[in-house]
Amino acid sequence: MSANDTQVILPGATLGVLGGGQLGRMFAHAAQAMGYFTAVLDPDATSPAGRVSHHHVRTGYEDPKGLAELAQQCAAVTTEFENVPAGSLIQLAERLPVSPAGAAVAIAQDRAAEKAHFVKCGVPCAPYAVIETAEQLAAVNDALLPGILKTARMGYDGKGQIRVKTRDKLVAGWNELGQVACVLEKMLPLAHECSVIVARGRDGTIVHLPVQRNLHRDGILAVTEVYEGNLPAAQAEQAVAAAKSVAIGLDYVGVLCVEFFVLDNGQLVVNEIAPRPHNSGHYSQNALDVSQFELQVRCMTNLPLVQPRQHSATVMLNLLGDLWFKHGDSPQTPAWEQILALPGAHLHLYGKVDAKRARKMGHLNITAATPEQARATALKAADILGIPAF
Repeated sequence: MSANDTQVILPGATLGVLGGGQLGRMFAHAAQAMGYFTAVLDPDATSPAGRVSHHHVRTGYEDPKGLAELAQQCAAVTTEFENVPAGSLIQLAERLPVSPAGAAVAIAQDRAAEKAHFVKCGVPCAPYAVIETAEQLAAVNDALLPGILKTARMGYDGKGQIRVKTRDKLVAGWNELGQVACVLEKMLPLAHECSVIVARGRDGTIVHLPVQRNLHRDGILAVTEVYEGNLPAAQAEQAVAAAKSVAIGLDYVGVLCVEFFVLDNGQLVVNEIAPRPHNSGHYSQNALDVSQFELQVRCMTNLPLVQPRQHSATVMLNLLGDLWFKHGDSPQTPAWEQILALPGAHLHLYGKVDAKRARKMGHLNITAATPEQARATALKAADILGIPAF
């Protein structure tokens, strides 16, 4: 670690982000609110983050000239999606502070390496096997079936996954995925899912957001509920401790989300990590005194990390492009005026040009004094929008 890595970067400097999606957009908004300038590297001229930043470097993520331009403009750089080339982060780190580090992102990009890290940290995960060859496929233990076959790389929001109940289905599934490196995870009896977002500084200081209880539909996060009692206290404490262990084991700097399965017997098993702010932490914009995006800024600038405090019970609804197609094939803007008439409704749209089915277009945070009020209002909002009840 160089002296530059530990120096405080004060407002007025320019902060860079690899990736121009909605997470980069919300990072830029948080950084700008704190007095920083922002720069985005993304090839898309209409990227959500690029459209709101002071600088937009429109090149590919591995373009040497683009990376050099970003490094020249910025005092520090972060990333907003996990599939950014880790090598680009490593290359940038030769010139300026980068968080998270390329080595940590590389682990998050490979399910096999990710699982090995969980085992190393002593954090329980589902029984699994790595399948890279036909010989490894043939050697899979029958005890892992039924299971979920996942590509080792480039999988997110349920993509690159196939449920397999029998050995024949496993072979067919591996062929369907192109015989690429995969991880087979044993299917476990799930009660629900949860996640923990931690932020860790270069000095080892670590803070966390409250534990988030999550509902996924078709592999995409649909609802997050955060309030006291959303999980049993002992279970929540275990999740926070496990998430911190994962971050410390990576020597991680930045914001990290750790996702968990909660089994029918109450046991927690870690599912995966995301080396960035996360969809399940979007509620923090309106229910906490420090959002996950402000924590991202604080981590990369070496500003003090303070433990976020929750002031409102909250429910977050993910807004997918399907909501624009409730009345046919022509997109129609949802009834935002009805939504914004609800008490505690906070609408966040990402500035994406075209609505597409299954595309994340925004989110809605509902805050209230009690969990019951937050849920009741969120269910009204879901009914207005045509989102299934939860």
